[in-house]
Amino acid sequence: GSRAVSLSRQVQGTGGSSAVSKCSAAARGYIQDRFLRLLAGRRRRRAPLIHRGYYIRARAVDHCVQDFLLKTQSLPRTQILSLGAGFDSLYFRLKDMGVLHHTVVYEVDFPDVACQKATLIKGVKELSTLVGDTKGEGIGAIAFSGDDYKLLGVDLSELSELERTLEEAGLNNEIPTLFIAEVVLTYMETTSRSDALIQWAAERFPRACFLLYEQVQPQDPFGRVMQQHFRQLSTALRSLALYPDCQAQQRRFLAKGWTECSVMDMNEFFTCCIPEDEQQRVQTLEPFDEYEEWHLKCSHYFVLAASKGMEPSWTPLSPSVTVPCHAGPAGVAGSVPAAVCAGLSGGPGLRRYGHRSVLVKPNVIVTTGGFGEEDGQHCRVRNVHLLSRHAGRWGAVCVPHNVPDQRWGERLYHTVSRLSDTLALVVGGRTSPSSTGLGMLWLRFPETCGASGPGDVAVELVNLQPGAEAAALRWRHSTTEITFKGEQYLFVYGGRSALEPVLGDWHFLHAPELSCTAISVEGPVPESRHSHSACSWEGGVLIAGGLGAAEQPLGSIFLLRELEHGFQWQTIETHPPLVPRYSHTAHVHEGKLLLVGGVWFHASSVPGVTVIDLMTGLCLNYVINVEHLEWPLMLHNHSSVFLPDAKELLVIGGGGNCFSFGTHLNPEPVLLSLSSILTSH
Repeated sequence: GSRAVSLSRQVQGTGGSSAVSKCSAAARGYIQDRFLRLLAGRRRRRAPLIHRGYYIRARAVDHCVQDFLLKTQSLPRTQILSLGAGFDSLYFRLKDMGVLHHTVVYEVDFPDVACQKATLIKGVKELSTLVGDTKGEGIGAIAFSGDDYKLLGVDLSELSELERTLEEAGLNNEIPTLFIAEVVLTYMETTSRSDALIQWAAERFPRACFLLYEQVQPQDPFGRVMQQHFRQLSTALRSLALYPDCQAQQRRFLAKGWTECSVMDMNEFFTCCIPEDEQQRVQTLEPFDEYEEWHLKCSHYFVLAASKGMEPSWTPLSPSVTVPCHAGPAGVAGSVPAAVCAGLSGGPGLRRYGHRSVLVKPNVIVTTGGFGEEDGQHCRVRNVHLLSRHAGRWGAVCVPHNVPDQRWGERLYHTVSRLSDTLALVVGGRTSPSSTGLGMLWLRFPETCGASGPGDVAVELVNLQPGAEAAALRWRHSTTEITFKGEQYLFVYGGRSALEPVLGDWHFLHAPELSCTAISVEGPVPESRHSHSACSWEGGVLIAGGLGAAEQPLGSIFLLRELEHGFQWQTIETHPPLVPRYSHTAHVHEGKLLLVGGVWFHASSVPGVTVIDLMTGLCLNYVINVEHLEWPLMLHNHSSVFLPDAKELLVIGGGGNCFSFGTHLNPEPVLLSLSSILTSH
């Protein structure tokens, strides 16, 4: 009926837009494919994050297809059956590479998609010559028929019709067949239909391989944003409820008649199946700074390879690169309740990410920078916001300030350090990922700040001392207050710059004049990192986690501690080892290091609050109980302030640009109650 037709239109729309995105990725050199532009129709330049997403998708499919062709090259005949192929260029690429000596490619899609594609191929010489001689016009459901390429217009949920058309087009059930379903099955109207298709392929083909690429992990915050996006397009992801993770998908195939099945999410695939030089090539193709959303996107897509009756067996997903396998969280010690912070809901300027918040004095917090909502639009936030607590209730105001330079209000991933009740220092940050750093600023607050209303904040550019400039030209770094021989210093460490994807250097700036001071440091130097956390502790600094070289999360913790003539790096061992993570925030309370949120590679759960006892090294993971929040809480690129009196943590902002699913900003600040996990035992 018309319902089916309108559904098929929406799903076809997803195919068209993915063709445009693949085309854009090819134009920037992510994928080598000269046929995409001939098939995509319209051209649009997409964002780097989208390019990476389509790169990994194309790479995963290609990896498995090439492996199938290689493993079966000595056989007399094989075939590839691409389900819901849309305007995909696979056949033309393979034909052009000369690898289809004894392989016929069948593509199936909705009848009008197949007809459109057939017309397009006939009208483009570059495509029609590759196919060679066509057997007359399309007949019935066969929209196009060449020697080694058949294009069929059939609804995949009509299995008997599909079978009949394939037979008519010459498909041979007895020879090794590779089925490809690239983000297709999950759109089928009911899961029973996609299950039936998987089972049909196993029953009818004694020697077969099945390649599946689609979404996973629907229930975590990113998964909820992703699901909402597809629902709004009227193309709900229907398989997710029954098969929410990679293990469930594996069980699904084994239960439907496949004898071997391996599966990897895209973080694992990128790390294990793509050679290091190729990883590096892709990471440097264009300025990029959306690591969190890239890794979250990758943990929400998987590639699956199933087979039966293949000799030798087909296992394209065996890691080619040996990677240290980090176990996920060892277990959950308990949970931490999250609640919306009453006075701050709907407050101005608090929906943002990449900003910084600092407690300038008890009950007064200053939040600056980041990307978020201002005057009803998404942009880099210019205004400074002041949060203050009166009679136990928080409120927020936007503070007037003089802007000495337009660039001030437009920075992300800077640091803000409190030097006194009336003074804070802003270091570094960026506007765009190709911008150089933004220097330093003083923020001066009136004595009465927060007590009798906001008062003005004075913003002044810092005249940098020689040598201090290098400290400022960075972002995603840390700036921590330390003491050396009784004097106050700021310790600037790590981060990244427009030229260096990851930094491992440090600078001691003597307060308050910020002169760069040489102080000797011994001990094992921490590997370069950005998006780590840093806390003052006993005059020194605790550095935890971060994203290292090759964009891999780190699980190490270092203490920089004062000796008589300088400082020394010491490694802090934790038991069990800390799960590698980055983009978290951190606080120290009574000898315990608290790590809040962040991103890690373990799709089964999202980071909550990790408590590390600095005396014993004991490391406990707590999940955050979000049942009282009506929206997905994304705990990366957030800021947090620890309120020691109530043992509460105020989390402000957080979120990011979620692949093609839209920007998610946590709508209101949240209080995490830590009293139950911080009580001294």
